Amino acid sequence: MDWLRALFTDTNAVAHIILVYALVVALGTLLGRIKVAGISLGVTFVLFVGLAAGHFGLTVPEPVLFFIRDFGLTLFIFFVGLQVGPSFFSSFKSGGLVLNLLTVMIVLLGIVVTVALWFLLKDWVSLPQMLGVHYGAVTNTPGLGATQEALDLLHYEGENIAVAYACAYPLGVVGAIFCAVLLRKVFSIDLAEEDKHWETEEKEHNREPIFFHVEVTNPAVAGKTLGAIREFTGRSFICSRILSKGALTSPTAETVVKEGDVLRIVAAPDDRLPVTAFFGGEKKGVDLANEKSPLATRTILITREKFNGMTLKDLALNQMDGVNITRVFRAGMTLFPYSNLHLQVGDQVYCVGPEPALQRLETLLGNKMKKLYHPNIFTIFVGLAFGIVLGSIPIAVPGMPAPVKLGLAGGPLIVAILLGRFGNFARLVTYTTQSASLMMREIGISLFLASVGLAAGESFVAAITQGNGLLYVLLGLFVTLIPLIVVGVVARKVFHINYHSIVGLMAGATTDPPALAYAATLSEKNSSSVAYSTVYPLAMFLRILTGQLLLVLLWGFIS
Repeated sequence: MDWLRALFTDTNAVAHIILVYALVVALGTLLGRIKVAGISLGVTFVLFVGLAAGHFGLTVPEPVLFFIRDFGLTLFIFFVGLQVGPSFFSSFKSGGLVLNLLTVMIVLLGIVVTVALWFLLKDWVSLPQMLGVHYGAVTNTPGLGATQEALDLLHYEGENIAVAYACAYPLGVVGAIFCAVLLRKVFSIDLAEEDKHWETEEKEHNREPIFFHVEVTNPAVAGKTLGAIREFTGRSFICSRILSKGALTSPTAETVVKEGDVLRIVAAPDDRLPVTAFFGGEKKGVDLANEKSPLATRTILITREKFNGMTLKDLALNQMDGVNITRVFRAGMTLFPYSNLHLQVGDQVYCVGPEPALQRLETLLGNKMKKLYHPNIFTIFVGLAFGIVLGSIPIAVPGMPAPVKLGLAGGPLIVAILLGRFGNFARLVTYTTQSASLMMREIGISLFLASVGLAAGESFVAAITQGNGLLYVLLGLFVTLIPLIVVGVVARKVFHINYHSIVGLMAGATTDPPALAYAATLSEKNSSSVAYSTVYPLAMFLRILTGQLLLVLLWGFIS
């Protein structure tokens, strides 16, 4: 049995290292499924299994530990950036602007509370440990990783900040849920009424394309082509069907309209009244999509790389015998098909036209789902390389003792967001299936959490039983609750935001999936998820950068 003993004791053996990580991650994910009061820690339980393993002496060499920790963090951050990139910039529009401003307020309040507590207790708690408490309280593991990296650059040799993180984390997970329950009681929230209000607000602010029918009664329009009318009105609209003298066809830009024609129009909500008025009037009680005709509809998936970055205008649909693209679906968003809209691999285009022409367009664009199963390795590693370079650039700030760096977290995050949003302009295919992206993120964060736990395990129990462990828990409660309660009240009293959206805001600002899971139990609508996804990218970005920036700014006080 010497081989088995060596497998667990020879810490330099590759087999030992792989075995330790396999056991920690496997047991952590298994225990993470256990729910208490409907709440589970998920993959985060890997951290606590790693702490236990480290405490009982199951460790790996430090160089390997730090490499796997940083590599896992970089992998997780990069795929998060690719996921949120397409919607990151659009999240600042309309109602998302208010939610993101409130997110900034939550983050800044958390920093203020953290710094204030440190100044009050700096004889007992160091700044690095207070930042560990901060990131545990806001349940943000990537921020912890970025701060650890900054501490390495500053040659920090004190207690591992993962200890404070682990102490504050459990109550940080339930903190957002507690605040949601508290706000519901304080404002006497009726969940059913909130659902109704949210549906009304969505209809008012919905920016997705809509369809309607118009009848040509304006003599000034009769005899002109659809292309000329579109250019003259200055409004972007698509005519997907036209009923002229009993014949139903799918028109092109060269189609001439006549008095009495009925047109099915797809346009942005704000363009409905101007377009209707220009043609003459809206035609009620008809739906040309239900008329018997040679026209068909089809949703086609773009899978051929040659179309990545190409505009709709470049498709030359006028050569497709009356095919019209009326919507483009991308990363959960519905886009209006402007002629200058750049297409991406993975986009779905909703088309109307004769069946033979639709088949030709389908062949042209690909529409082969299996092709998307293969990840675009080139784009991923090029993005990682640029992210590492960007994160390594020292940024000298006057008055600071050390240059600021985006690091292994900030650099890849920014590059991934930019690739996810603008990669198509450089003809880089950034599409990754949801399952593949989720797997890479889960692997990355699991390796990071296991490494953090193994590194801090030796001192964690001592901190709880003999050190500042209980103090870290108490401080974490202040960091969790104060910003969420203050901003929750402001969101409700000042901005009159829907309660479900406030809960989603809290979950997103603290990057707390269990809080989002709780929100899902309050309503069958997706209002909380919409708010969560709206603020999550900015919250993640700010959490990663603010900790290391704060560390550099205040390092002079402790060095």
